[in-house]
Amino acid sequence: MKKLFLDDVRTIEMIYDKSMTPEFDIVRTYTAFVDYIKTNGLPNYISFDNDLGLGSNGKVAPDGLAAAKWLVYESGLDLRHLEFKVHSANPVAAEQIKGLLTNYIKHLKSKNNENLS
Repeated sequence: MKKLFLDDVRTIEMIYDKSMTPEFDIVRTYTAFVDYIKTNGLPNYISFDNDLGLGSNGKVAPDGLAAAKWLVYESGLDLRHLEFKVHSANPVAAEQIKGLLTNYIKHLKSKNNENLS
């Protein structure tokens, strides 16, 4: 099972049990997130932070919500079986990420069920 951890600062053991560290690949930026998925395919599980610090230009970097939006609107990937957690300390953004992914996955599953009927 492939697992991906998106966070600019935290380590796996700050969110999950230390024994789970080998299960995850870590990406620190939105760009690394997109590149990872384009190269390795969609992981089974993604753990999202939202606030990903400053970019190399000193401006606020694209965040976890931007990564979730990329998955939904641009990636073209089948997200029906994606499992995820939002571990961001930003409660507003965490709810936005959860809502976007949960609703989109529900939509895909209901569409798939309609096609089976």
